This record gives sequence, C-alpha cells and structure tokens, in this order.
Amino acid sequence: MADYVENVKKMADRLGGSGNIVNVTNCMTRVRVTVRDDASVDAASIRVMDDVLELIHDRDRYYEIVVGPGKSRKYADKFHELGLGSDDDIGAETGSDDRGGSDSGLKRVKAFLKTLGDIFVPLIPGIIAAGLCAGFAAIIAQLVPDYADIKVWNIIYNLLSLINNAFMTYLTAWAGYRAAERFGATPILGGMLGMITTLPGIADISQTLELYDEETPLNSILNTGKGGVLAVIVGVFLLSIVEKKIRSKMPESVDVIFTPLLTMLICAVPYILIIMPALGYVSSGIVWVVSRFCLSESIIVRIIAGYVSAAMFLPLVAAGMHHGLVALYSVQLQEIGYVTLYPALAMAGAGQVGAAIAIYIKAKHAGDKGLCSIIKGALPAGFLGVGEPLIYGVTLPLGKPFITAGLGAGFGGALVMAAEVASTTWGPSGILGAFVMTSGPNGAVKSVMFYLAGLLVSYICAFLITDFTYSAAELAQARDVNEGDEKASESTVPVDDTDCYPAVHHGDPIMILILPNSFEYTIKDPAGIHARPAGKLSQIAKQYDCKVEISANGKTASARSVFDIMELGASQGTLLKISAEGKDSDTALKAVKEFLEQNM
Repeated sequence: MADYVENVKKMADRLGGSGNIVNVTNCMTRVRVTVRDDASVDAASIRVMDDVLELIHDRDRYYEIVVGPGKSRKYADKFHELGLGSDDDIGAETGSDDRGGSDSGLKRVKAFLKTLGDIFVPLIPGIIAAGLCAGFAAIIAQLVPDYADIKVWNIIYNLLSLINNAFMTYLTAWAGYRAAERFGATPILGGMLGMITTLPGIADISQTLELYDEETPLNSILNTGKGGVLAVIVGVFLLSIVEKKIRSKMPESVDVIFTPLLTMLICAVPYILIIMPALGYVSSGIVWVVSRFCLSESIIVRIIAGYVSAAMFLPLVAAGMHHGLVALYSVQLQEIGYVTLYPALAMAGAGQVGAAIAIYIKAKHAGDKGLCSIIKGALPAGFLGVGEPLIYGVTLPLGKPFITAGLGAGFGGALVMAAEVASTTWGPSGILGAFVMTSGPNGAVKSVMFYLAGLLVSYICAFLITDFTYSAAELAQARDVNEGDEKASESTVPVDDTDCYPAVHHGDPIMILILPNSFEYTIKDPAGIHARPAGKLSQIAKQYDCKVEISANGKTASARSVFDIMELGASQGTLLKISAEGKDSDTALKAVKEFLEQNM
C-alpha cells in the first residue's frame, strides 16, 4: 500500500516546495498541479517516483502527474490535508506565452481547452454516478416492462432515476459553481447564475418580451435552458470580472452585503437577454454538426466518423487537445439527453489492449521476460478501461504500436457509431463502460451488445495490425533505448579513489561505493529490480545527454532500456556497477544514485 503522505511530501519537495505550489486538483487518473516557477520543479525526479506512471508538462507552470484511478484523488486529498495547493491563482494556472506565431496560438488553444476541462473534471464523479444509474434504469425498463406494477422494481427504478435527475436537473448549477471557482469569482454566485438558466421564470420573461415561440418552444430565441453549460461558463466569466471590479471599489464594511447583490443584478440582465440566446445557437450548432456525423442517416458517414474518432483520440490526448471534449459531451447530454461521440472514443483503450497482447506474444517468443511482466501487470486494468499503464509502459515507448493500436481501435469505433450506440454519461470505458452504453435507437440491451462487440473488434483488429506490421526485429531494436541507441557493450568499471558512505533504505544500512564517473551499489530490496523500477531507471537515463550503463552478473545493460535492465536479473544482494560517459554524466549518476538510495 502506498504511503501517500510520505510520497506527497517528496512530490511537494520536487515541485519546488510549498511556496511554489499554487493549486492541486485531480481528475480520474491524474494529479493536476499548478506552480509559480517551472525552474524550481525537478521533473526527472518526479517521473521516477513510486506510483508515478508519467509526468506531463505541456504548458507553463502546469503539471499532470499520472498515478492512475483511485490514487489521483487520494494524492490530491493528501496535498490539501498538508495545506498544499489550496490557492486560486488563475494567472499562474493559466500560464502565459509571450512568443508570437503558431506555437503561441496552439498554446492558447490548449489553455482554453484545458480551462474547459478544469471546470468539468471535478464534476466527473457525479457524472459517472448519474450516468450509471440512468443506464441501469434503462436496462430495467427494457428487461422488466411491467416494473411499475412490481413494488421492488418500481422502487429501484425510481431511486436510480432520482440519483440521475439530481445531477442532470442542476448540471448548469454545478458547472456555474465550478466555473466561478476556476475564474476566481464567488462559487455560490456562479451556482446561482447556472441555476437561473433552468428555472421556468426564463420562459416567462421570454413570453413578456415576445421572444417565445408558442408552437415550437425549442425554436424560441429565449427559453428555459437556452445555451446550457456553455452559456453558464461565459456568464460566470463575466460575473467574475464584474465582481472583482465592484469589490475593488466597495467599502469593506458593506462588501459582504452589496457586492454579491450588485454583481448578480448587473450580470443577470446581459446573461439572460444576450448570453443565453447567443450561446443557445452555438450549442445547437455544435450538436447539429456532431449529429450530422454521429447520427447521420448515411451509415457510410457514420462508419467513417466512428473510425476517425477512435483512431485519433489517443494522439489527441498525447497532444493535450482532448480537454475540450468534456464540454462537448456536456452540451450533447443536456441538449439531446445522451452522448453520441463517447462510445466511439472509448474504443481507443481497447485498441491499446489488442496491441499489447500482440507485443506480449512476440516478447514471450523472444524471451523478454521484463516486457512480458510489464504487459501482464497492465492488461487487467486495460480491460477495465484504465489505459495509462499500457500507454506509458508499453505502446507509447515502443512507438509504432501506439499508432497501430489507434488504427485497430478505429474499426471498433466504426462499428459502434454505425450501430448508433449512445451513452448516458462519459468516464467509464473498457468492459465497465457497457453499463452506460444504454441510449440510442436500438434500446438498452442491444446498445450494450453492440458496444461489447465494438470492444471485441478493437481488440482483434489492433492485435492483427500490430502483429503484421510490428516485427520481431523492431522489437529487438526497441530494447536498446526506444530511440535507436546502440546496444550497450561490455565494459570494465574502474575502481580508483573510492569513497564509501552509508545510506538508508527502509531503515536498513547500505554501502554505496562512489567511483570516478561510476559507482557501485548493492540491492537491498527483496523484490530486486522488477518491471517498475527498471522503467523508472530508464526514464532517468533518458533525461540526460550521456550514455549510462549498468553491469551485474557478468552482463552490461544500457540504462535507457527497460528490457536490458530486466535481463540483468538483479535480485536482492546483487552488486550493481553504474557508469556514465558524456556531457551530463555527473548529473545522471547523481540522479540514478538518488533513485537507488530511495527505492532499491
């Protein structure tokens, strides 16, 4: 079991200390940290920590530490319990880039999409709970047609519906509350503005101003719910500006009374009369465009849309451009009651599973026990829809399998979109995602069956494409640093001017022998160097411009290669000889030594 408090303390220190940490939040698999100064962050040391699968830093002062589902929330909670990451520094969180050109524009787009993601990510637990309840209720309604006449089923159905409605009815309020937190406004005011959106009084105002279409209410210029979550986000952004302006002028003695009152009065009019109608057309336009592909009458169009969506999703994630999809899901869910794009995107993880199985078979034939161990450990999570271990531990480091996984997933995406599968929510994927794939024209049970068929197709196609296009020779080349480095050769480690000093590993004394451009280390960990520490060591070595070699049991391995390290067979009591040659050799050896001291 991870020692979360101790790990958080280490993370905080490597993030530059408490004074450098501005804000800490989490999504399903990542701890999201905003810092004040990038220069104070030791990214290489964070990457090799226990529980850390990957560290993503794709915009200034913002880091995503991938630790996996369940753990992300625990880590975020421990940060907060230690008094870390509770500030709301929007400027720091957003980051800036003064450079011009397309790179600056791309960063602004990423920042905007991530802002949308930051607003909706904290809502995901409720979204999942509500969606699962809606899915179960839909299955009950189809399998038990007379459920209303059977007391037990009637109670269960209504209970599930209540939980779902508790979220969906007030989705705009939740979005407004979170947007206010994100933009630095008073959260309850943002929630109130969001709740106004869905109240019947909006329709009364619309009728008074003759903006209401009695024959077709949905065509009204202004109507209850018009603009949905997008209108709320824009409205709360306006509210945050107004509130700050008023507060800067308001006497402190009456601030608590008049600032919120004036803020709401000033913002309500433009919100209702301008923002809601304008964003209503934007929301409808987005849904219309997506529906033209996802729900097109042409099955060919749906097949193409499904294939492209599933095939491109993980590269989109790797580029940090997927955050805006959360807002799109929310718009669809509110406008039409279900999500059409998510079922196809859920196939991307299944493609990773199929590709990993193909690699496992090749690795097993080649005798690569290290890679086999990594895949075996990551596959169960992959089947359940948790893709990070496979992505960061297998397919992405190998290169081509990351692409072939997406190409195979595309066939599953084509199938589920051709079958018009729709979900009640987003979040669960893999096998667990079947419980929310209960919407669409086919009925709950058929939709679930089509979704499961899509998973199977993704597994098989990704397996076949990877198996046919990724050769054993390429796998052998990947064993040497994933980047085309030459196989490390046997070397003799010089023993001169030795200097011994004690270190501590879980309370046990260890002797580390320091040598010029090298050092010796005796492993104390009972498990030896298994898949996880081997992966961490390779990540450390790749950070530096030098060649790092590890010798043990008469073999020498490149420290950049997970597979070579695993083949050393370094168990408890094994003496390692670590040497480095090149520009960053001293720094690299220091980082490797620190990792061994703390973990092995």
